[in-house]
Amino acid sequence: MTAPAVSISGLDADALGGDDSILMRQRRDHPRLDAMMNRYLSEDLPPGEPDAVWSDIVQLVFSHAFAEETVLWPLLRRIAPDGEELTRRVEEEHQAINELIARIEHSPGDPRRAEWIRQAFTLIRQDIRDEEDELLPRLRTVFGDRRLRRVGAAWEAVRATAPTRPHPGVPRRPPGNAVRGVPLSAFDRLRDLAPGGGPATRRAALAAAGALAA
Repeated sequence: MTAPAVSISGLDADALGGDDSILMRQRRDHPRLDAMMNRYLSEDLPPGEPDAVWSDIVQLVFSHAFAEETVLWPLLRRIAPDGEELTRRVEEEHQAINELIARIEHSPGDPRRAEWIRQAFTLIRQDIRDEEDELLPRLRTVFGDRRLRRVGAAWEAVRATAPTRPHPGVPRRPPGNAVRGVPLSAFDRLRDLAPGGGPATRRAALAAAGALAA
């Protein structure tokens, strides 16, 4: 029987392998994401800021998750007896988040948008809990500090080239996620540079992204 996991949520940097370990990199993203979701839901934001906060949330969610699926979950499947079950569950969560945020992005005027966003935030928070309480502790159990820092560097490198928008059709596992996802990253990051651009800006971004992806 697998020993109960100890959540990383209350552990300090020394216990998690240092500031550059994969566990600390994850821990820094999670409260940052939580704070952004709380800010989006606050009622005192000036006009225009909710859209900017939403864009920041989407970018962080998808670059973070893509790096997990590419670097962390294949590793977990190799080292943990229950790794397949755990990663399948979190991949299903990622897919549900992908599909819901894609619906939100494609329906800016839908009266159900606010409710869909709340649903997305609930899914994201559940995903964070599952990762910190179940998946990431397995890495701490098996790997020493140096290995955790090496995994952290690999995760950060992948995140730098990851998609930053929802793409529900991209597979959740390598190599399919890299083959289909990395070319889309160029498209996403050009959109991120000009989130408020008009039709001409969007057409230019699409053309440039298509050239980069090719």
